[in-house]
Amino acid sequence: MSDPKSHRPSLESYRSEFPILHQTVNGAPLVYFDNAATTQKPRAVIDALVHYYEHDNANVHRGIHLLSNRATDAFEAARAKVAGYLNAAAPSEIVFTRGTTEAINLVANAWGNANLKPGDVILLTEMEHHSNLVPWQQAAQRTGAQLRFIPLTDSGTLDLSQLDRLLTPEVKLLSFTHISNFLGTINPASLLCARARAVGATSVVDAAQSAGHMQVDVQAIGCDFLAFSGHKMCAPTGIGVLYGRASILEQTPPWQGGGEMILSVRYESSTYKQAPSRFEAGTPNIAGAIGLGAAIDYIEAIGRDALQEHDQALALDAYARIGALPGYRVVGPTGDRGGLVSFVHESVHPHDLTSYCDQKGLALRGGHHCNQPLMRKLGFPSTSRASFYLYNTTAEVDRMIEILAEAHRFFS
Repeated sequence: MSDPKSHRPSLESYRSEFPILHQTVNGAPLVYFDNAATTQKPRAVIDALVHYYEHDNANVHRGIHLLSNRATDAFEAARAKVAGYLNAAAPSEIVFTRGTTEAINLVANAWGNANLKPGDVILLTEMEHHSNLVPWQQAAQRTGAQLRFIPLTDSGTLDLSQLDRLLTPEVKLLSFTHISNFLGTINPASLLCARARAVGATSVVDAAQSAGHMQVDVQAIGCDFLAFSGHKMCAPTGIGVLYGRASILEQTPPWQGGGEMILSVRYESSTYKQAPSRFEAGTPNIAGAIGLGAAIDYIEAIGRDALQEHDQALALDAYARIGALPGYRVVGPTGDRGGLVSFVHESVHPHDLTSYCDQKGLALRGGHHCNQPLMRKLGFPSTSRASFYLYNTTAEVDRMIEILAEAHRFFS
């Protein structure tokens, strides 16, 4: 393997734009490696939120006064930015949600209740996050559909040789993660969506770990739905996106009822607006959407290709160096991967290891990462995870390796 450091673009200059990173934790400089859980926010995003609340705070779409008009313009401008970011055919294909979890639940309830029936099959993979598993379990219970799972190879990639056996005409929906938040595996999204389309199945892509790290083009991927969360790509928490192909959104009934999603309401019945308004009942997270738009501007100015190269290089470096430490085992594929590494120590529980690292200023994630079925299958109670983003540096990876080596000596 070539030296990943030699190919890494320099993004370290952006680090100064993230105020939260310039602090100490337990007396040590903060090393924040929990980006797969949530990323930090640059000054540009923070300033966009402050500007909205100080100058434009009003409800959208419903007012005819200046503040409401300005808020509406900013809110819809953010929708247009998301559409451009994903290469959607139109802004009307973008539905704002609270995050990936709500977006997938929307599809499972609105589309699922209308289209799934006994005898149908929902095809998932064995590496799914709970947010792309539990909603489909519930949908199967409601509709009588059955679940199937694409298994994994020993290297932590999907066993694509099983597709002919599993992806049959009974499959009405294929839903899968683009990048595994546990293994770091990058799945072949366009191939999977094409195979689903060939048997008449609807496809859903969980892009929570990919949308902020790499090019995500919904037309090139060929998916019917795609979901992601803003807080994993420099935006605020509580804002996310469901992309839906226009022809499918038009045929999907609303999930939640209330204000804004209606055309007309009578005591006995109501009629509903077209997408995306049909799926955005009530007052939306206006500030969150504006913050997401600012985050997209920020990421696009850096360049997603450079961002992906940077994150992957840090991950490959960390993967090789953690695996070489005594007592440690890394998890997931050795080659092309997302910007994260999961690992275990032979005699230290991940919670204890992660707590030890916190005492040294290193923020990792320890637990099952909302992947309990896969953890159980692989024989792990939990793992520690380091995940990287644009503001992380080689020096921070060096520091993590030092701390993990110290932890091995301490617990041994």
